[in-house]
Amino acid sequence: MGALGRVLLGLQLCALTRAAYKFWVPNTGFDTPANWNQNRTPCVGGAVQFPADKMVSVLVQESHAISDMLLPLDGELALASGAGFSAADPGSDPDCSPDAPALFRNPDRFSWLDPRLWRSEEARGFFSVDAERVPCRHDDVVFPPDGAFRVGLGPGARPLRVRSVSALGQTFVRDEDLAAFLASRSGRLHFHGPGALSVGSEACADRSGCVCGHAEALPWLCAALLQPLGGRCPQAACRDALRPEGQCCDLCGAIVSLTHSAAFDLQRYRARLRDAFLALPQYQELQVAVSRVPRRSRLRQADTEIQVVLAESGLETGVAGRLARALVADAAEHGEALGVLSATLRESGAPVRGDSTEGQSAPGSHAGLAGGVVAAVLLGLLALLGTVLLLRRTGRLRWRRQEDAEPASAGTPSGFSNPVFFVATSEEPPPVQPPSPTLKLDSSASHSYFLNPLFATEAEA
Repeated sequence: MGALGRVLLGLQLCALTRAAYKFWVPNTGFDTPANWNQNRTPCVGGAVQFPADKMVSVLVQESHAISDMLLPLDGELALASGAGFSAADPGSDPDCSPDAPALFRNPDRFSWLDPRLWRSEEARGFFSVDAERVPCRHDDVVFPPDGAFRVGLGPGARPLRVRSVSALGQTFVRDEDLAAFLASRSGRLHFHGPGALSVGSEACADRSGCVCGHAEALPWLCAALLQPLGGRCPQAACRDALRPEGQCCDLCGAIVSLTHSAAFDLQRYRARLRDAFLALPQYQELQVAVSRVPRRSRLRQADTEIQVVLAESGLETGVAGRLARALVADAAEHGEALGVLSATLRESGAPVRGDSTEGQSAPGSHAGLAGGVVAAVLLGLLALLGTVLLLRRTGRLRWRRQEDAEPASAGTPSGFSNPVFFVATSEEPPPVQPPSPTLKLDSSASHSYFLNPLFATEAEA
């Protein structure tokens, strides 16, 4: 049986057992421009340099004329048929600088936990949340058959476990065989890091689907995914953005959560979504992810639920919400036949345009908040000033300048003695007497007092 026949047979078995294939994308090929620091393969007469302290297996598929080559301490160059190297004088290519050798990028930069580095077969209109882009415990993993790859197995916080691993023409389904391969020189050239990899999980036999099992590893997955962005998610283009279970960043759209019975069939429901809804013109711009995930609400009896993520990828908004409501209505009408017990939906808010000041974290929102605070302070000051002027005009608030103050006359009440402000003329102050309406104070006495506007008003009245 040829290679194509084995692949077709594997895909048929995958459909029967509901296993999924995950394919490793990057390679360590000599003829891959992305593997070089200048994003191009070495020019004619150029110098080639590999990292001295890195182990790497490099596949060479074409012929190259170079001036010199610095090899790593441990590694291998695998030459395909017709490939090879020849010597050329430096400067043979005018576009090639002899002082700038072509540097092979660090082969250890590729991590198993990076969702960008895996590919799976998805039907048109469907995608996987970030946690499920990395091989799950029920998946079959396939590496490039030419052997030009190197994979970091992660920090080792949690062992990586999959159903099978296909590499270098071998398929490993038993831990003993895989462990022996990883310990060999060939295994150390292609796999590195403190993480552990094991195989032997059964394919998912539950027709309602199986949980991927990456909940604990999600922080590492998201860190690897967002590393090119500085570890931060891009701002979602809508208010009240949603973050589905297993997704690293927020998105715009809607999420439908289904509780189900044992009669629910995940593949049949995906087919129903594709044929009855996504085939309609108004929904063709949507991207849909359907999988079984741990339940979000602890109030429900089931431990898992079916998550339907409707992501809006175009400029038109609200389409995901309309499809979500259609799916909830469909579950209410055909729930018994589909094995759906209940359906709930969550929807993101209105879009945030580039010139809008209504974004969740846009600078305009902070400017609006600061302007509101300043306006409130100004209004408070104006209200206080108006109150003072009103009290002044009604005579309830009076003040006199110190240079205009005169000794209290007999007809003007002089206030009353306040024991707190009494200035003692001896060690023991005299006893405090209650104020009398006929009390007159000597202006030469050593007392401190103040005019009370309330008493002054009564006297004037």
